[in-house]
Amino acid sequence: MMHIVLYHPEIPPNTGNVARLCAATRTRLHLIEPLGFSLDDRYLKRAGLDYWPHVPLTVWASWEDFLSRGVEGRRLVTTSARGGTAVHRFTYAPDDMLVFGPETTGLPQEVLDLTPHRVCIPIWGEVRSINLSTATGVVLYQALAATGELDQHTPETMP
Repeated sequence: MMHIVLYHPEIPPNTGNVARLCAATRTRLHLIEPLGFSLDDRYLKRAGLDYWPHVPLTVWASWEDFLSRGVEGRRLVTTSARGGTAVHRFTYAPDDMLVFGPETTGLPQEVLDLTPHRVCIPIWGEVRSINLSTATGVVLYQALAATGELDQHTPETMP
């Protein structure tokens, strides 16, 4: 099963939207502190609506804590607006941990250097990057499609 990792997220509504995405896909969400908000933030709660009880969530005190206890032999796939394999050409594994950086800076180089697995979303318009929650949805659904997970959850198979 895929995991989403938000490294030092800064904007509550983005994290709330990602949490809602994780609830919709039963994807584990890892938040790496420090966070740019409190988990009690009303904007975070509003973006996640009443789905928070359905989000498999782990909050880690630090990146080091996450690496030592949270990765569990899984492959880290980092994301960057500035390089990597195009999201639709990357070879995903079913248990990848998709790592996203803070909204204002992206992942620091020391995190990017931890793994050779890096994806980017092609952008040809006049923007530097795509919103964190949008990017997370694009990458997660591409990974789920590439690993065959979406085939198990088509409209025909949904309750």
